[in-house]
Amino acid sequence: MFSTEHLNLIPPLAEAGGVDDFLRSGRMLLSTSSPLSDTLAVFAAANTSGIQNRQGFSEQPIFFANSEMTPSAERRLFIGDTSIIFAALQNLMNTTRSQGPEWLQNEEGQRMIRKLTLDYINFTKECWIHASQAANQPDAAPQYPADHYRILYSCLSLFGVLYVPEYGLEDAPVGDDLMEWLNIQFIEPSTEEGDHLSALESPWEDEMFWPYLLRATLRGLSKAATFFLGTLSRHSSNNLRRLSAQISPLLVSQPRLQDFSVERDFAYASHRWKDKIKVLRIELDGIPEADRQDEFENWWDRLSDLVGILEGRGEIIQKVCEDLGADWKEVCVAWGVFADTRLRRQDLPDIVPHVLEDMPPDPTNMEDVMHAALFNGDPVKALVHAAQIDPWLAAHLADLMEILSLMDKEPNLESGLSLRNYHVLSYAHYLHSDPALWRITVAYMYSCGDIGTRGADEVLTRVPLKIEGTREADGSLNVDDLAKIVKDINATCYEFQREEVRRVVCRVAAQTFVQKKEYGLALSYCSSAEDWPGLGRVVDRVLQEYINAGPEQFTYYVASIAPSLQAVRTQPGAQGIFIHRLVFAVRYAEFHQRLQNQDLYDAAWDLITMFQEDLVPKSWWGAILCEAAGLLQHKSNLLFSYSSACLLLQRLEEVFTRADQGSGDDYLRVLITRSNGSTSKDALNQLQVTRLALAKYFARCAMIGTGGKQLFERRV
Repeated sequence: MFSTEHLNLIPPLAEAGGVDDFLRSGRMLLSTSSPLSDTLAVFAAANTSGIQNRQGFSEQPIFFANSEMTPSAERRLFIGDTSIIFAALQNLMNTTRSQGPEWLQNEEGQRMIRKLTLDYINFTKECWIHASQAANQPDAAPQYPADHYRILYSCLSLFGVLYVPEYGLEDAPVGDDLMEWLNIQFIEPSTEEGDHLSALESPWEDEMFWPYLLRATLRGLSKAATFFLGTLSRHSSNNLRRLSAQISPLLVSQPRLQDFSVERDFAYASHRWKDKIKVLRIELDGIPEADRQDEFENWWDRLSDLVGILEGRGEIIQKVCEDLGADWKEVCVAWGVFADTRLRRQDLPDIVPHVLEDMPPDPTNMEDVMHAALFNGDPVKALVHAAQIDPWLAAHLADLMEILSLMDKEPNLESGLSLRNYHVLSYAHYLHSDPALWRITVAYMYSCGDIGTRGADEVLTRVPLKIEGTREADGSLNVDDLAKIVKDINATCYEFQREEVRRVVCRVAAQTFVQKKEYGLALSYCSSAEDWPGLGRVVDRVLQEYINAGPEQFTYYVASIAPSLQAVRTQPGAQGIFIHRLVFAVRYAEFHQRLQNQDLYDAAWDLITMFQEDLVPKSWWGAILCEAAGLLQHKSNLLFSYSSACLLLQRLEEVFTRADQGSGDDYLRVLITRSNGSTSKDALNQLQVTRLALAKYFARCAMIGTGGKQLFERRV
């Protein structure tokens, strides 16, 4: 485990109280970070400061720690699905850049933002439900408890209510929307309480009756409230029976904004409804003191509190909430439903601080303090609490807030990051704890300006390229996994226009394929990266196969690179010297293939044309001239023309001449390497065989024809 303060290693490197013994053993604790993720490798190593005893730690365990908890399969699904919504928001911002910032303020832009916000909200709700169901299945228990996703849902949905209203309703009263949010997120009174009371013959005799009725009234649950008011028709007090019968229709008829097409009509209806409540108050106050209490309690006080709620008296609402054990949220929401029915979103910061003075949020509950910041019109402060709840929440809220112009877009002078980019990159840092999430990680990073782009480039160039497959029947390796990864990286680079990164990845992939002797794919990726020196190195490795394993294995490997020859030769920018080397490898393999097939005339022709076209590298001259000896010594046929034999003699003499001048190794390197333990002198001795074969060849030519004329041409 890893924290910002200490490491807990399991098993421990030193037992409790054994640190001094650990140091005296000549060891010290070192660590190194992984370039692939945020993993930290911790290990003991020799202390170089001169400690004497350094025995007993030749083999030491390596501990791997991570600053973040690596996402589980269930968490990965959550991350992946919500990243689709994030990508849609980035596309929306790209549209804004192309059409102008005013587009985002019109109806289409605002509806798109709200739609994507609701997508976040609905998805966290689904995750909450799924995690709640999985909690009952020990084998499928999620990495995060259901309550964690409930918190994400409550915070996001409150943000949606307060900051992303429907288009055209930005200045509409907010009380009913907040009440709906409160009733969904914090269910009170409970269903169990209602079931218990409804089963009683005289529910008002139960101590929970009036608290339940008051809570139902506060929450606007008119059906539940009128049901229990109806049970009072059996109460012994005539006044209570009469008043409860009058209250029920008032609860049902309380005006709701959604029932009106024009706010003015809603305000007028609310005013008339409040007049009826005033009449009820007058009638309630007229009840004699002697008839205000039954044998259980003072029912008049309870009913007065209920009427006080309907009147919208703030002190009564707060008192009832305190008595019921409710918190500041219930007071603020009830204020917008009963005290000020025309309360708007921008008016909340005028109300909330006064409530919080008497009923502050729980400082140990990040959900509660975040709700308070959102209610109080301070979304930037809410981000601080969101980051403590989940970096996912902070990142996506920050993204929405910047789009909605709820916070400053300018970067911090010290960090160079805007507030939005800071939180998004913090979330990307969390994602980087799992290398498998690299696609999503870089998508978030690339949305964060130059700093994010540099980080994403580093992530892409360090995506693990692994070949995990089996050998096919022909002995080749199944490399589909690696090819798919590189294809995905290339697609990501194209999407974010990171051509230089794509080329780096292709070069790395080429090196990986070379290690696995998949030379055809290696050459293809070098070509894609326009890495011509790298292409030359691939060809050199293929040619080395001839030296190490002989012509049969060599021709097998060349068969995989030959199809790329034509495409590479026609590619703009291809550097001739490396293409020249590739052509030689292909032609040399064709030469050996013809030798294997006993197509000796064409093999001789290939050998000569390689020299004529100057394809043979100097270091290969000695080796190929040695191979010419066998063709020159063919007993039945003359495989070379007279002029071709003269060309071979010229090349042979040049080798001997250069050797006399001290440059023989330049021509004999491959021949020397193929003959293990040989020297330049040994190589020259081998070439004497070719010289003798040429002498005999010319003698045979003289016997067949005359004076140096070409006696034989390539058979067609």
